Amino acid sequence: MEDVSDDLTTSILHLPDDCLAFIFLRLDSVADRDSFGLTSRRWLNIQNMNRKSLQFQCSFAVLDRFSLSQTNQDVNSYHFHRLLSRFQWLEHLSLSGCTELNDSSLASLRYPGARLHSLHLDCCFGISDDGISTIANSCPYLRVISLYRCNISDIGLEKLAMASLPLSCVNLSYCPLVSDFGIKALSQACSQLESVKISNCKSITGVGFTGCSSTLAYVDAESCQLEPKGVTGIISGGGIEFLNISGASCYIRRDGLTELGSGLASKLRILNLRMCRTVGDQSIEAIAKGCPLLHEWNLALCHEVRVLGWEAIGYNCHNLQKLHVNRCRNLCDRGLQGLRDGCKNLQVLYMNGNGRVSAAAVEMFRLRRANVAIKAEESMAIGPDWTLHTRG
Repeated sequence: MEDVSDDLTTSILHLPDDCLAFIFLRLDSVADRDSFGLTSRRWLNIQNMNRKSLQFQCSFAVLDRFSLSQTNQDVNSYHFHRLLSRFQWLEHLSLSGCTELNDSSLASLRYPGARLHSLHLDCCFGISDDGISTIANSCPYLRVISLYRCNISDIGLEKLAMASLPLSCVNLSYCPLVSDFGIKALSQACSQLESVKISNCKSITGVGFTGCSSTLAYVDAESCQLEPKGVTGIISGGGIEFLNISGASCYIRRDGLTELGSGLASKLRILNLRMCRTVGDQSIEAIAKGCPLLHEWNLALCHEVRVLGWEAIGYNCHNLQKLHVNRCRNLCDRGLQGLRDGCKNLQVLYMNGNGRVSAAAVEMFRLRRANVAIKAEESMAIGPDWTLHTRG
């Protein structure tokens, strides 16, 4: 009988690609992941295909444990093209801070762009409307785009809108060339839009949001030139949960925010009115009655809120847990009493610089509401991580 030797040995090199990919994804060490592709060209391809996130050292945020940091901060078109030629299965790409890139650099998105879900171009000063057009044509599944301080205009936003991308989160903060016209194009075309940041966009009044989707839940419009009709436009979809209009322009008078209490903002949980100095009791009372889910409300430096406003908050805001009243000139002992006797779920009261509130009134508040912490600092919740916030 012939002796059959056991020479059918196996090794890790005989494993199929899907098993090797599983091993790569379970590696916790950065050094192990980086050296994985040095074994062979086959292993290098597996490493490349499983790289889902790419970001450079000059970027501002780390995406996940599989993100890549580029040691050269002066990333140019050549470096960018070579990296995207290697990593063509990316879902998340951050070029934030890559100031050497220009519109023509984005031509390298042609292949990996087909799978991109999020793209961050913060402070990419060389990117303009032409680059946005390339993105619109190359990234059909893009959900998140951040264009903080980019030189784009309404023309670029129109191109994004016309591409029918499934955008859910858009950051346009400090984009001075963007106006209501571009916001309208975007909000009308993007039926899945959830989060928009337009802080310090001085040409935006808010009316471009009129008729927006009910999915719009997060709007950061700090220091914009908002008008009452603009605020109504922002909440017109009925789904708003987080609204920051701190430092709103002088166009919003004492009764300018009464529409927030009309029922369109009934889902509102976090509201920042810091430095809205002209908003008065009529608006405050309407909001207190019409926004029953309010969890945090910042009224710091809102000087026109008086006794009636504070008492309306105490009487109506049953779910309020955090309230900011720092440096409100017209918060007095009677107003503090209204807050003390109401707001049954209040946990933190941010209060300092209130010259009309006596020490005795503060002490009485502490005695009656021992469960409420009185703090001086003004830390404000920013809501869910807008860059990753999706509904399902």
